[in-house]
Amino acid sequence: MNHRNIIFGAVTLLTALIALPAAGQTVNKLVRKGNKEFDKGKFSDAEVLYRKALAKDSTFQKATFNLGDALYKEKNYEEAGKAFAHLAKKSKSNNLKAKSWYNLGNTLMQKKQYEQSIQAYINSLKLNPKDYNAKYNLEYARKMLKNQQNKNKNKDQNKNNKDNKDKNKQNKKNDQNKKNDKKDQNKNNQNKNDQNKNKDQNKNNQNKNDQNKNDQNKQNNQQGGNQRPQMTKAEAQRMLDALRNSEKGTLKKLEKKKAKAVKGKPDVINW
Repeated sequence: MNHRNIIFGAVTLLTALIALPAAGQTVNKLVRKGNKEFDKGKFSDAEVLYRKALAKDSTFQKATFNLGDALYKEKNYEEAGKAFAHLAKKSKSNNLKAKSWYNLGNTLMQKKQYEQSIQAYINSLKLNPKDYNAKYNLEYARKMLKNQQNKNKNKDQNKNNKDNKDKNKQNKKNDQNKKNDKKDQNKNNQNKNDQNKNKDQNKNNQNKNDQNKNDQNKQNNQQGGNQRPQMTKAEAQRMLDALRNSEKGTLKKLEKKKAKAVKGKPDVINW
């Protein structure tokens, strides 16, 4: 009984040992298929195969590196950068670390993150100082960073100039508005003065008309007091008759007085 158990255990261990290389061969096979698709320019198909390989063995760094390459070709720079950054920090192979830093620098360049890409190239050159491509890309990244800084500086300057121009334009507009407001105020004041002047003139004219009216009334009253009322022809005849009768009466009285005087006083001769 014990002998049979030992044999069964030995067979199980042997099967496990045989299965490990077979699994490894499966991952390598997937990576090789992915490489063929990559060389054909079928980067999406290559990505699928690399991911399948990593699903079987997530520690297989060649699959991770090649996956980063496929993602880079697909312009998926965000995911590609994650793959290269992972290898640059975790890989124990200086050669693989140097290549990962270099590819990370290229990925950051595509994202126009020039300062970070410069540091990635420097890290790559620390591990592999003879890498000509890393040296060239480092200088190119520095040039691009300088251009970016100058562009940003010019952009800021242009923005400031635009802001100043807009500010000056607004100030000029405000000054013009103030000038127009002052002009309108002066015009309103002038109109008000003219209205007051016309009002005073009308008042003076009214007073003058009232004075003329009073003078006319006064003159009419004076003329009315001095003017005798006109008599009709009958009234004039009656007044004339009354005057004649009055004169006759007066003559008779005078004659009587004369006669009386003659009788009362004889002629006297003084010798």
